[in-house]
Amino acid sequence: MSKSIAIDGPAGAGKSTIARMVAKELGFIYVDTGAMYRAMALYMIKNNVEPSDSEKISKTCTDADITIRHENGEQVVFLNGENVNGLIRTEEVGQMASASSVNGDVRKKLVELQQKLAATTDVVMDGRDIGTVVLPGADLKIYLTASSGVRAKRRYDELTAKGQECDLDVIEKDIIERDDRDMHREISPLRQADDAVYLDSSDMTVEDVKERILQLFSR
Repeated sequence: MSKSIAIDGPAGAGKSTIARMVAKELGFIYVDTGAMYRAMALYMIKNNVEPSDSEKISKTCTDADITIRHENGEQVVFLNGENVNGLIRTEEVGQMASASSVNGDVRKKLVELQQKLAATTDVVMDGRDIGTVVLPGADLKIYLTASSGVRAKRRYDELTAKGQECDLDVIEKDIIERDDRDMHREISPLRQADDAVYLDSSDMTVEDVKERILQLFSR
């Protein structure tokens, strides 16, 4: 019987970093749901679907088979049997992912694929609706958050480390607006599952958060 951990929370809470660390520690597969949406976007591009053609997006998505496996210690995304790791990080794919991810049929298809993956493999999955929609029966559900100020500072430090100029107040304003959009969107809004453990990482290191989740999982 496969095991699963669902980590939900707002943007900038550190979900992906923590999910990767927990998965590595447990020997589980970290399911990068964003990479799956990008693989779907790549499929749309390969089939000459326009980002504005929602009807064709709905029709085309049914034929895409996307899964994630670990090979040589690396997460590999497969689209209809092809390793697409080197193809899904382009600007064009990102723009198509942004357009296609709001399509209800695309979300439904990817939820099915994510559930299929979790049914046969031990997984750690992070996102906005994992514990509420994708894996409602997960063995452990975490709602990971931090204050908007802390999340903005983390993002600010990340960008300045890359040599990019940015404004902390603008970043925090964007985060607050994104939280509001995520919590009020029509399809799968961001909310804490009734049985999820609330974890505020504002005053915790990533190592602290990882250890806390492992502790909760081993109970």
